[in-house]
Amino acid sequence: MKKILYYVNQFFGQIGGEDKADIEPRLVEGPVGPALAFNNLVQGGEVTYTLICGDNYFNENLELAQQFVMEAYDQIKPDLVVAGPAFNAGRYGMACAGVVNTLKDKTTVLTGMYHENPAVEQCRTHAYIIPTGDSAADMRKAMPKMVELANKLLAGQEVSAEEDGFMVQGRRLTVISDKIGALRATEMLLKRLKGQDFETELPMPEFDYVDAALPISDMANATIALVTTGGIVPEGNPDHLQSASAQKWVKYDISDLKELAGRFVTIHGGFDPVYANEKADRVAPLDELTRLKEKGIIGDIFPYFYSTTGTGTSVGNSETFGREIGQELADAKVDGVILTST
Repeated sequence: MKKILYYVNQFFGQIGGEDKADIEPRLVEGPVGPALAFNNLVQGGEVTYTLICGDNYFNENLELAQQFVMEAYDQIKPDLVVAGPAFNAGRYGMACAGVVNTLKDKTTVLTGMYHENPAVEQCRTHAYIIPTGDSAADMRKAMPKMVELANKLLAGQEVSAEEDGFMVQGRRLTVISDKIGALRATEMLLKRLKGQDFETELPMPEFDYVDAALPISDMANATIALVTTGGIVPEGNPDHLQSASAQKWVKYDISDLKELAGRFVTIHGGFDPVYANEKADRVAPLDELTRLKEKGIIGDIFPYFYSTTGTGTSVGNSETFGREIGQELADAKVDGVILTST
C-alpha cells in the first residue's frame, strides 16, 4: 500500500477558525478532516499522516513552514502528497502552493483550487490541480475528482489535462508524432482558413484588456485621489483589514493631513514593513501630492484615501474592489488617481 501525506489548514484540520490561523505546523498520524473522505475513496494508497498548519503562520513564516514540510516528507517518504482543496481561499491556496513548491522535485503533488485563486499560477507547473468551485460547498464534487486522478497517479498510469480534468500545466513535453511540425502546422492553418475546428498545440494565455482613459487636460485644476494595495492603515488597524487575501477595502479622511507618516502603518503580509512603518508615504505618497498641490501642479487632493491588500487577493475580489472604489471616485468627479503597489 502506497503512502499519502495530506495537507490541510487549521479549519479543515479541525483545530479552529481565524482565531487559530497562527498555529505552527504539526504532523498528525492518520487522516483528519477532508483526508478522511479522501482515504475512504482512494485505491492503492493510504493517508498515513495529515500535516496541519495555520494559514497565517504558513504565509508569514514561509521558510519555517516549508522546512517543516520537508522534514515531514523526509520522515514519511510519501508516494503522493495531497493539499486542500483550497477552493478560492487565497491564504489557504498560497499555503498549498508552498507545499507544492517545497516538494516539487521530491514527489507527485495533487491539489484542488478555484481557477481565480492566486495560488494557481504559483504552482500550476509543478502540481496536478483539479478545478473546483469557489467555496467549500463544492467539496462533495471536488473530492471524487481528486481521488479519481490520485488513483491513476498511484497506479502509474499516464494522465492528461484533457482526459483527467486537471488544469493545463504549461509544461512542454517531448512526444513522438507521425507527422513533422511543418505538416501539422500547415494542416491546422488550412482548417482555420476553411472555418473548420482545430486544436492548437500551444494554447495562448488570455488577458483582460482595459481601454486607457483620456489624459487629464488641465492638471493645475485637477483633483487627484490616492489609492494603494500596500495595506496602509491607521495605527492599530481599526477596521481589521486583512494582511493577505483581502476581503474588503477601507478608506480614511485625510483632508486635514499633509502626510501619512506618524499616523499610518502597513499591515501587508507580503513585504518587509520596516520602512513603510517608518514612513507610510513611501508606499502611499500623500506627502508628494501635498507638495504638488502647494506648487500648483495639481489642483486638489481628494479628501479620502483608499487602501486594500494585494498579496494573495483573488482576481474576483480585486475586480470588485476596483469597481466599487472607481464608482465612488467617478461619482465624486475625481479627475485622476494615483494607484500604488509595493
